[in-house]
Amino acid sequence: MPDIQPRHLSSEFEEELDELRRKLLRMASQVESLIADALAALAQRDTPRAESVVARDSDVDHLEKEIDDLCLKILALRQPAAGDLRQITSALKVVTDLERMGDLCVNIARAAIELNRIPRAAAVDLSRIGAAVREMVRRSLDAFVDEDARLARDVVLADKLVDREYDEAFKSLVQSMVESPAVIEAATHLLFIARHLERIADHATNIAEQVIFLVEGDDIRHEKARLRATHGGEPPAP
Repeated sequence: MPDIQPRHLSSEFEEELDELRRKLLRMASQVESLIADALAALAQRDTPRAESVVARDSDVDHLEKEIDDLCLKILALRQPAAGDLRQITSALKVVTDLERMGDLCVNIARAAIELNRIPRAAAVDLSRIGAAVREMVRRSLDAFVDEDARLARDVVLADKLVDREYDEAFKSLVQSMVESPAVIEAATHLLFIARHLERIADHATNIAEQVIFLVEGDDIRHEKARLRATHGGEPPAP
């Protein structure tokens, strides 16, 4: 049955939607910056940069509240229908994923600070999983901004690559602890960092799934296996 509810066309409503988009873009930009700085702080043993990540997370939290309040205001006063309703409900979910990414960046930064207090050890390189996660986040946010369902599906598939990198890092770190108990403390921090990165990738996947729902009205949250099988189980090249 076709949607017979009239679409809101008031200038106030359009202004509210524009404000929502601007705030979401600002929050997404801040989270991307936190991810980049957390990884740089880890790679460069840069404690001041890590501390900056921890301090700036409050800006992300503040934007989350602003966006939540704006979405609830629009829902209460405008009663949007069809595509507008999907856009607002998707925004509410995306903002939650962005906020959790920010929290995970704080966890990475704090672990990097702790690592800087002990000698270099457990030399397992997390740069590959870090790069893969940053690429997933970037592409998921591009898909959201451009409402690009095809790119969003590529992000969902790319999560398998991050899972594989995480498994390899986990095995390497455990092996290093078995071989040299002296590296256990450092390796433990790196294990948590790898796990935080894998969780950021999961949140990027959630955003990609919301893009597909926003554009196509298709909820694929429980259909990842089918999607991967359709594409041969391998993520596309960046």
